[in-house]
Amino acid sequence: MDENTGVAFGHNRLSIIDLTEQGNQPMISANRRFVIIYNGEIYNFRELRSALESAGCTFRGHTDTEVLLEGCAHWGIAATVKRLIGMFSFALWDREERILFLVRDRLGIKPLYWGRFGGLFLFGSELKALRAHPGWTPEINRDALSSYLRHNYIPAPATIYRNIFKLPPGSILTVRAGKDPQIDAYWDLAGVIDAHDDADPDVSDADAIQSLDTLLRDAVSRRMIADVPLGAFLSGGIDSSTVVALMQAQSSRPVHTYSIGFHESGFNEAHHAAEIAKHLGTEHTELYVTPREAMDVIPELPGIYDEPFADSSQIPTYLVSLLTRKYVTVALSGDGGDECFAGYTRYFLAKKLGKLNTILPGAARKILAGMIHSISPVSLDSVAALLPYSVRPTQFGHRLHKFSNILTAEGDEFYRRLVSHWESPDSVVIDGHEKRSIAWDPEIRQLLPEFVDRMRYYDFKTYLPDDILTKVDRASMAVSLEARVPLLDHRVVEYSWRLPMHMKIRHGQGKWLLRQVLYQYVPRQLVERPKMGFGVPIDNWLRGPLRDWAEQLLDENRIKQEGFFNPAPIREKWQQHLSGKHNWQYLLWDILMFQAWLEKWA
Repeated sequence: MDENTGVAFGHNRLSIIDLTEQGNQPMISANRRFVIIYNGEIYNFRELRSALESAGCTFRGHTDTEVLLEGCAHWGIAATVKRLIGMFSFALWDREERILFLVRDRLGIKPLYWGRFGGLFLFGSELKALRAHPGWTPEINRDALSSYLRHNYIPAPATIYRNIFKLPPGSILTVRAGKDPQIDAYWDLAGVIDAHDDADPDVSDADAIQSLDTLLRDAVSRRMIADVPLGAFLSGGIDSSTVVALMQAQSSRPVHTYSIGFHESGFNEAHHAAEIAKHLGTEHTELYVTPREAMDVIPELPGIYDEPFADSSQIPTYLVSLLTRKYVTVALSGDGGDECFAGYTRYFLAKKLGKLNTILPGAARKILAGMIHSISPVSLDSVAALLPYSVRPTQFGHRLHKFSNILTAEGDEFYRRLVSHWESPDSVVIDGHEKRSIAWDPEIRQLLPEFVDRMRYYDFKTYLPDDILTKVDRASMAVSLEARVPLLDHRVVEYSWRLPMHMKIRHGQGKWLLRQVLYQYVPRQLVERPKMGFGVPIDNWLRGPLRDWAEQLLDENRIKQEGFFNPAPIREKWQQHLSGKHNWQYLLWDILMFQAWLEKWA
């Protein structure tokens, strides 16, 4: 507490590096000018420490926190953060100039919220910490609620509350007395793309594989530094398998790996993970979860995520974090591979759809879409069940219905339809006015003429930080587990944007280059299979064991009384879902997660 200015810092530490009291925060710099609180890890802190010691700096402990603090004191804040390899959000108070700096990492791996109410300025890594201050009376942001219904998350910089914001990734917020907060970017993906417009399109396959292998090995090895037990999530997919393979290749002991399984075959990858673990020689732990155990997580979700969040894979993500934390304190994750190396189905589906559009006129595509919609997802799933398991698509009916929705789409509308849940959220949210994301920004087309690159850019700016990374960070932190994401080392991200498209998508398959790296460690046949999402059977649960819970939250009178939603479209979707003719699990889960959040926090 700086009594002269009324500035107060508070911090609850998860000790990873240097477990002694020398690592406690808030921490004051050697020259007594700066005070820091910090969340995250700096993976190149040893090199930075050596550079600072060569410049005459001295250190009391061995934490990356102290290196970050003394770096800011010696080099300045902007110069220091540009040197960092890591995930972080931190607040730095300059006691001499009376300036507060808030900083967030390049990709948005770690959260940072802020808000101003007259003379009161609040910030923190959790919304519940801001709620605790008596000077703030929370008010729900209905415009953000509309955006949430479209995306199943609230896009930055908005939050569910008015006057509270997320600091954008790669940004520094500066607060001076009597002046408006100023936000400046120290890293921006658009700048990375501009800088690599002259990337070599003729790089050989062998050189690209070797370069990526070397880069990933370094990214992974840096994230294996810890003074506490360390392991990895292993789903058996391309991304997590690559991370674990590179961990094991650089470890003298078996790496600890963890996965969860489900008894429902369409949602279970645990046996694939077990095969990968056996081949690599890891010490593998798996837990098969019953539907009851998974559903028991649902009441905890509003407290874990602080604001409405409706990616249903939040449930297995929490469960695998809970399992992993029983054994280790740090776990490496494979998140980011799809965005970096074009792994999402929509990326290469866009190319196929473009060819289809040249063959089939718009009228024919509209008729085909109508024919698909005339068959219920349940019936389509029954047809898919006749196929051999090795080629059977998961959630075939839902995916085919989603495909029919994009058949008539042109250009960026294809992407917008794919990522939209409620197509007209303002008709559902009373007095809600959706603020459109960058996926509606026509200037992005000038930056990225190639449609697949535009989709990747949209995902990097929205879906990755606001959904994927939010999901993993909140679930892992809820059990005091630190999740590290080597595929989102900013050097890997920048390298991925230097690669020509044929290094990412080849022969109708994504992540081509990343697969080639993995094949050096794991036989192709162990990982080549249809992509499976990390999900749970919400659709069946809503018709079965969750029906009474959902009915209570979706009660028409309750919705009217709360005053946030128009109940008519919600009740219509609910009845259609219960009939089995349609699968509205994602749209309904959006509503249910808001209702559950409202019940806890309002």
